[in-house]
Amino acid sequence: MITFSAAGMVSALGNNLDETAANLQANIAPGMGPDSNAWLQQGECWVGRVTGELPEIAPETPQYNSRNNRLLLAALAQIRPQVNEVIARYGNERVAVVLGTSTSGLDEGDRMVSGSHAGHAPASYRYGQQELGDPSRFLSDYLQLFGPALTISTACSSSARAIITGKRLIESGMVDAAIVGGADTLSRMPINGFNSLESLSNVRCKPFSAGRNGITIGEAGALILLTKEPGTVRLLGVGESSDAWHMSAPHPEGMGAIRAIEMALREAKLDATEIGYINMHGTATRLNDEIEAKVVNQLFGENVPSSSTKHLTGHTLGAAGACEAVLCYLLLSRNLPLPAQDFTDTHQDPSLAACGLLSAPQPQTRPTMLSNSFAFGGNNTSLILGVAHD
Repeated sequence: MITFSAAGMVSALGNNLDETAANLQANIAPGMGPDSNAWLQQGECWVGRVTGELPEIAPETPQYNSRNNRLLLAALAQIRPQVNEVIARYGNERVAVVLGTSTSGLDEGDRMVSGSHAGHAPASYRYGQQELGDPSRFLSDYLQLFGPALTISTACSSSARAIITGKRLIESGMVDAAIVGGADTLSRMPINGFNSLESLSNVRCKPFSAGRNGITIGEAGALILLTKEPGTVRLLGVGESSDAWHMSAPHPEGMGAIRAIEMALREAKLDATEIGYINMHGTATRLNDEIEAKVVNQLFGENVPSSSTKHLTGHTLGAAGACEAVLCYLLLSRNLPLPAQDFTDTHQDPSLAACGLLSAPQPQTRPTMLSNSFAFGGNNTSLILGVAHD
């Protein structure tokens, strides 16, 4: 069985796990707010920003100097002792690095182009900073690892797929441990891209509300150490699928999402009634929330507690799957109350299928959690985490 042996995260919700847990319970996100930092061509928009000071990249490796990699360093610092122990135990050829991202160093590339047009290109820019493979290459080099190192970029399911891939590398015998997760940084391209699709909210996103009108984009870095060693929280089952239906819209009946969830349940050897909480993908776009509510209602009815946490982190794109897996890890390992869906300045959309949305925090009754990530292109992932009893 694969264990979450350690986890670290930075996001708009907090700069470490203690801050994240406290703010999650208080339903506050210090990094969420309006930002006029020229993300949009016109006007300000809401974003989820990491507020803490990030570690610096060593000057002798300028090719890795991106905010994305600094987010990863901040998450790594929280699990470095456990990582060092695993490397010492198994050797640096037996530890994999599998990460997800959709931006990598895109913001640095954007600033280089803008600076060049203005006649002052930044001297610190290196093309490799914006390559999608850069995060895993950086972390592997930083830790002096020689095992598999790869980056997955499947939009909003990227880091959930990184977790799935790390699990399979361990189970195949190729490695004994895997550092998995992801990072994405605020940048103009995705923000303006979602705005062009009329999917960017002009206020903080409101998943499953009647007034929802789009996502709030956030930045984050999250890392998880996967091993077969004994531990409290285990990765019980995973599922993945591809709709091949539409570039930016889910299948109207949620067929791909259903396949991913059912695959995870089968691997975990669990019935739908044994799931204690569902972390919904819950982007706050009209169509995504409608289809996800329909899928959950079809598979689980309306009695399994559920909520989306994106009103606290923003949609962290390629990092979302790992961030929300870490939130489930926190809930399980610390036995925290399940987070409610925030309808403080709105109300739940009555047209959505009933799907167990929590109106108030609730104690855990079953220590098993499902976390969904559904991406552009119909790329779907589901992870099931649970507390070990042996």
